[in-house]
Amino acid sequence: MRVLTSFLKIAGLAICLVGGGVSAQTLPLPEPLISLNSERGAHLLLESEANRAYWPLSIQFVTQKNQAYCGVASLVMVLNALGVPAPSTPEFEPFKTFTQDNVLNDETEQILPKAVLARIGMTLDQIGAILTSYAVEADVRHAADMSLDEFRKLAVDALSTPNRYVIVNYLRRSIGQERGGHISPLAAYDADTDRFLILDVSRYKYPPVWVRADDLYAAMNTPDPDNENRTRGFVLVEAGR
Repeated sequence: MRVLTSFLKIAGLAICLVGGGVSAQTLPLPEPLISLNSERGAHLLLESEANRAYWPLSIQFVTQKNQAYCGVASLVMVLNALGVPAPSTPEFEPFKTFTQDNVLNDETEQILPKAVLARIGMTLDQIGAILTSYAVEADVRHAADMSLDEFRKLAVDALSTPNRYVIVNYLRRSIGQERGGHISPLAAYDADTDRFLILDVSRYKYPPVWVRADDLYAAMNTPDPDNENRTRGFVLVEAGR
């Protein structure tokens, strides 16, 4: 059983590292971020205590289709990982799956018009509202409303539980990346180094990275001018009951 578990872990990791196209010419990572596509990054994943989200998310890992669609790509990954019934997908008929095209519909247009999305992207509260429109439970948390310890506990609990996910909204330059607000799912947590793994959906720009919990919290605890200067934060997601 132990051998089988190790094999499955390595196979899942290969989906991300080989199938994910992380050999693209991504930007260099600043210290102390750790690329998943490194010996240390892979070791952290295999040794991490809270990684239940990684395996289903890695299967659904997508690249945002343009530079405004980080939120859309994150929604697609989580909805597909949850197995939420997807709308018609003409290009894949008779099969159905969420894509960055069909996840947006008349109802989401009332929450965030496509014209606005294309110009400024998506806010934390809009992520929660769109998820709720799919009968998914979405608990929106702004970083200013909680401490680092509270964030860590909530995120680790979710990452340790099947069919629960965390989408984070953070300011890239706060963790040394280029440069504005960004959205991506969390996939794992390593307690020994107190780091979270971000599956960065702008895969043409950065690989998945391990970021220190305090740095991620600080990057979320930044005002978003497109959301009435409320702080960024995260969304806890699970299937509707």
